[in-house]
Amino acid sequence: MKRRDFLKTTLAAGAATLISEPLWANSLTMAEPVPDIVAVKGGEPAQMLREALKALGGIGKYVKKGQNVVIKPNIGWDKKPEFAANTNPELVSELIKLCLQAGAKKVTVFDHTCDNWQRCYNNSGIKQAVESAGGIILPGNDASYYKEVKLPKGVKLKSAKIHQALLEADVWFNVPILKHHDGARMSIAMKNYMGIVDDRIFFHSNDLQQCIADICTWDKKPVLNIIDAYRLLLRNGPQGRSVSDTYLMKALIVSPNIVAVDTAAIGLFNQVEKIDIKDVGHIGHGEQLKLGTQALDKLNIKRITL
Repeated sequence: MKRRDFLKTTLAAGAATLISEPLWANSLTMAEPVPDIVAVKGGEPAQMLREALKALGGIGKYVKKGQNVVIKPNIGWDKKPEFAANTNPELVSELIKLCLQAGAKKVTVFDHTCDNWQRCYNNSGIKQAVESAGGIILPGNDASYYKEVKLPKGVKLKSAKIHQALLEADVWFNVPILKHHDGARMSIAMKNYMGIVDDRIFFHSNDLQQCIADICTWDKKPVLNIIDAYRLLLRNGPQGRSVSDTYLMKALIVSPNIVAVDTAAIGLFNQVEKIDIKDVGHIGHGEQLKLGTQALDKLNIKRITL
């Protein structure tokens, strides 16, 4: 069975790609290898997550009995879910449930927020989603939670203080939302790492794009990057001004390859709002640091329509 192309190259450099509607496919036979990227379209967040994980081999491939799991969504802003400034709470809830069903000892969720953390956690809907699913939610704005780690592969950023929950985790999931960002140009999986560190001032004053790539060189990688593209924030990011800044896409992109998944997400975003991947410098820097590839045509990409 021929592998179906998922993303068509559309930018001049050939790195960013679009999701082409007629090419969506639903079949994955047992003879096919596990895909490098799975993209799901047309469902609700929990349903799309279940389908993506099934295509990747199931949650049990990533979470073992007795493990300490951390989920790192974007909860940075004091905004309701309809503003698409934070990760969809339904997606976070479902991932917690699946991890616990797989036998996780505990599932912890946190983010180093930009607005007041209590308001961000509450108004995003994520605090209630975490607690109702059986997870534990921790603050990310207390300096005592952070411990310094070295980043020997970093170009500008050589060390960072990272949240203790991640340092103690057996596995972790990176679960950003796909959105515009006025500083970094886009906020996706690589940019979501800025919520695991204590001090972001250095990033903004020492080449933001390079520092985003540098923090992703930390040797404790997420087992999966799960990009919430249910509702996109197209403009005025990172928090948006009104619901009119958003677009209901109903999609999800999942991969362990952080550069590839961000590249694919740019292609999806370009269906409705144009952005040149060259302007999202941290993705190219990430490829240079060998964190992944932008060459999506060389990857096995599985696409599912619900």
